[in-house]
Amino acid sequence: MNILIYKIVLGVSILLFFLPKKWLYSFALFLILAMCVITSWWASIAIFGDGFQPLTFIQLSGNPISLVIDQLSAFFIIIINFTVLTGIIYAKGYLQPYFNKKSKTELAIHYFNFVWLHFSMLLVCMIRDGLAFLIVWEIMSISSFFLVLFESEKKETIKIGLNYLIQMHIGLVLIMSGFLLAFMQSDSTFGFEGVASFFTQHQPFLVFFLFFLGFGIKAGFIPIHTWLPHAHPAAPSHVSGIMSGVMVKLGIYGIIRMALLLKTDQLLIGEIIIIISLLTGVFGILNASIHRDFKKMLAYCTIENIGIIGIGIGLFLVGEGLENTPLVIIGLIGVLLHTLNHSLFKSLLFYSAGAVYQQTHTRDIENLGGLIHKMPQTAGLFLIGSLAIGGLPPLNGFVSEFIIYNGLINCLNQPGLVHTTLMMVALASLALIGGLSLLTFTKTFGVVFLGNPRKKLNHTPKEVTLSMRIPQYIIVLIMLCIGLFPQVFFVQLLRIVAAILPSIQEIDLLMFNPMIDLIGTVGFYSTIFLLLIFVIYFLRKLITQQKIVTKNSTWGCGYVAPNVAMQYTGKSFSKSLSKLLNFIVLERKVYHEIEINTVFPKTRTYQSHYLDFFEKTFIKPIITRLLYSMNYFVFIQNGKTHFYILYGLFFILIIFLGTLFHVI
Repeated sequence: MNILIYKIVLGVSILLFFLPKKWLYSFALFLILAMCVITSWWASIAIFGDGFQPLTFIQLSGNPISLVIDQLSAFFIIIINFTVLTGIIYAKGYLQPYFNKKSKTELAIHYFNFVWLHFSMLLVCMIRDGLAFLIVWEIMSISSFFLVLFESEKKETIKIGLNYLIQMHIGLVLIMSGFLLAFMQSDSTFGFEGVASFFTQHQPFLVFFLFFLGFGIKAGFIPIHTWLPHAHPAAPSHVSGIMSGVMVKLGIYGIIRMALLLKTDQLLIGEIIIIISLLTGVFGILNASIHRDFKKMLAYCTIENIGIIGIGIGLFLVGEGLENTPLVIIGLIGVLLHTLNHSLFKSLLFYSAGAVYQQTHTRDIENLGGLIHKMPQTAGLFLIGSLAIGGLPPLNGFVSEFIIYNGLINCLNQPGLVHTTLMMVALASLALIGGLSLLTFTKTFGVVFLGNPRKKLNHTPKEVTLSMRIPQYIIVLIMLCIGLFPQVFFVQLLRIVAAILPSIQEIDLLMFNPMIDLIGTVGFYSTIFLLLIFVIYFLRKLITQQKIVTKNSTWGCGYVAPNVAMQYTGKSFSKSLSKLLNFIVLERKVYHEIEINTVFPKTRTYQSHYLDFFEKTFIKPIITRLLYSMNYFVFIQNGKTHFYILYGLFFILIIFLGTLFHVI
């Protein structure tokens, strides 16, 4: 019965194009709620019940396509449903200014693709047949492409959308190639079962890394990440939150799914993934620290966190290769928990950033300042997200990073100089990532919300509507639950991992009691710390409520005529770092440095922006050469009708001759 309702929900989504404009949001919300209820029920059966029994969904080429939900699928389904639900609630307020600007058809297209993005992401987690998986993966890419193009009146948005779509299709080709190679060289079916059979009978290295590259494009591993820093800022903020929070995680889901099928070479593959992930994490946070577009900064932070998740995947595979069961379990728990945590604090940050953009109409932090006075709740929510992504207690980001740190430390006990060196570099890199993350969000929060406005805006910002704040408060509540009671989530994830890995069914999970106690202690002291903050706040409020509060300007070091231009800017905050690492952090600027002997410098202007190292060094030259080569064939598309008729006749002639001589 549930599967029938699920099909009906998908079928009636076409009604979005026929309903009145004022009903579009409500109907889209209803469809998403229905999908969330049905699939969350299925996921709960898989996790807490007797196991989900496969359901036949459709017939494809005469073969039944079943929905299969194991513990891993169920975990991702719950994350997808929660993030999409918060996104659609947030969208009500965020899209309100567009209601009169956009036509009914444009809004219908947006909501229709929003619903189908949700549907396709769920199916990616539930389908095992190769052909059907590729189809729903393509639906996910196309629906998200149309969501990115919401502001299609901007030429740059069209360019970004096409770049995104092309890279998604490259990923699709790589995934399809992996399925095809496994199918042709194994005696099994075209799909995950065939890949498992191939990994059992052959060396997995080539096929696994085809999948890693294909899924890695979606996830955002370097150097195949270049779509992400452009698409996330271009999309509406509720879409950005979903793309960063869960859609890129389906690349992680695909990599985990393939890693679980490996039978040999886990140690080598795991170490390679750790190296790639370290480079991804460091590169992502370095670029985040210097960018002044706050949504692009958040996009690079997504790349950074994908690197952290990738380290966990590498630890899981290294544990498999070394037959170190505790490391296997800790690595996979770290992956799953950080996937959940990142979906929470990153969607929170994108929603907060969207609130700032809606009220100020700019993403450039150099044009902002002092917003904490106009948007105090948004400032508080952004600050909480910043602390969480920086890995600070008592919030959830600390817990998952602590688990991954623990896995790296456990790896140090394994023999081998190269292996030990890699783990030490990984620990140092993870610490560097954490430090740069704090630098990045100190800069962003300070410049955007503190100080005074740096530029006069067209209208005075104000706090956003309740519908935009409610999803953020719900996210914060769950983040605090994970941060304050981490042992509860660790125990549940331990059960999920034990169900995912049949090889450890007989392992005594009591060996993790010391780890559970340690995490519980961290949660206990985090709770004490949080309570202490509240006690101090209320005591201060009690003492000062009868006092007269006056406000005055801060001390200006004896200077009596300060102005807003004297404040720290985002550029000045990160300039030392960008100069130190200018061989990776590429800056293009239009400015003549002041010479040392200049006493009275003349008025000058300054312009600068940063370039992505991999995009400039590798991607752009390839594209430039390709476009140059294509110019030789421009004469074919010449706009002359008689030439097009000639092309048709020429094609018919080729078909005739090929048939005549039995060539085709």
